[in-house]
Amino acid sequence: MQTITTAAALTAAIQEAKQAHKTIGLVPTMGALHDGHLSLVNRARKENDIVVVSVFVNPIQFNNKEDLAKYPRTVEADCEKLAAAGADFAFVPTVEEMYPEPVTTVYHFGPIEEVMEGPRRPGHFSGVAVVVRRLFDLAQPDRAYFGEKDFQQIAIIRNLLEQIKYPIELVPCPIVRADDGLALSSRNMRLSPEARAVAPTIYATLQQAVEMSEYEDVETVQLWVMDTLSSFHEVNPLKEGLCFEPEYFEIVDDTTLQPITDWSDTPGIVGCIAVWLDGVRLIDVIRFR
Repeated sequence: MQTITTAAALTAAIQEAKQAHKTIGLVPTMGALHDGHLSLVNRARKENDIVVVSVFVNPIQFNNKEDLAKYPRTVEADCEKLAAAGADFAFVPTVEEMYPEPVTTVYHFGPIEEVMEGPRRPGHFSGVAVVVRRLFDLAQPDRAYFGEKDFQQIAIIRNLLEQIKYPIELVPCPIVRADDGLALSSRNMRLSPEARAVAPTIYATLQQAVEMSEYEDVETVQLWVMDTLSSFHEVNPLKEGLCFEPEYFEIVDDTTLQPITDWSDTPGIVGCIAVWLDGVRLIDVIRFR
């Protein structure tokens, strides 16, 4: 595997691959790689001649400076994992290399950015779109791979591709979970041992919500999830001051991401949740239909 740090070097490598008529798979990441990321790399390896993985903590998608500062950075270990997974190129640029000029581009995504993460993280999705567009321009992939844990982000990238009219196949990949059900995330390493021990309650609650959907209405299920997580610490003694703080749980159409009011509203339904635990913001997704 070759580690590349400049846009010029990546462009040269991609041009050489294109001239050899090789297909290119791109896996954009912010590093701190885990088995979820590596599952994307493995999928890209099977479906393409060349696999490019970016490792870049994108500052313009963070609207919380503290979150940006605390985001885990493990570049050396990341590159070792990527080499073992069979990636061809690890693109590890600096902020200055990615953004040699001040970023002035702003993307808008209509209703799909006006729900869930959108109102709570102003500017986040525009920042995601800017960096993904930049990576698309540099890597010129045939396919790009994203994990379904960031379900709303996939919808945003799909809309971005429609806006910029790039012939790139967007490949959503299933969530990878720990044995206890917690969705793998780079932020999990910031959890204290006590918080990590109870974090799987999020997914267990979502699983129960799916079961409830067989006999309860949408609003009842939605309120139950929020109330169950909010009151968890009252019935399960945790470390002092440690509790779940659910930010939202939305039950939405899996294409439009708009909230539904009845299970018959649409054939594709997912539940999306964001929960604070031990000062760490965790997200997860579960399919109802």
